[in-house]
Amino acid sequence: MKRFHVHAHVEDLPTSIAFHSKMFGAEPIRVESDYAKWMLEDPRINFAISTRGGTLGVDHLGIQTDSAEELAELKARAEAADMALQDEGETTCCYARSEKHWVTDPQGIAWEHFHTLADIPVFSQKAPATAGTAAPDASACCVTPATPKPRGKPIGIAVTADKPASSCC
Repeated sequence: MKRFHVHAHVEDLPTSIAFHSKMFGAEPIRVESDYAKWMLEDPRINFAISTRGGTLGVDHLGIQTDSAEELAELKARAEAADMALQDEGETTCCYARSEKHWVTDPQGIAWEHFHTLADIPVFSQKAPATAGTAAPDASACCVTPATPKPRGKPIGIAVTADKPASSCC
């Protein structure tokens, strides 16, 4: 079964934790100095907030899977839809080791598809380089770069629109 994921950047973590705990009727399952996460069953959501990032508000959306097979299914759907896909493979981010890939929707909203493999004690960590390869870039994690870039992740995946822009909502 899959779980919806929302990650938002906040300015004041303790105030945001208090607000969301009251709103969800539950305390976060993980709290760090820069991060908090709720794993709710009703609604089934992985809601995370952090002080890491630039613009306040929703950083990205996603789907967390319970199995590698579900993750492969999401990847196949994205590829079938001709969506630009950034496959990170196994990586670390948000105090977890995960297998993940990213897609960007036509509005420029980043969607993370991931399967969590284990909790880790740090926000992210660089994996050691293997012979003949460079170490993975920790900036690929869900942290907005210090230099402002267009909204949404992953950086570098082109988003094209098939329809002309409208001046009306």
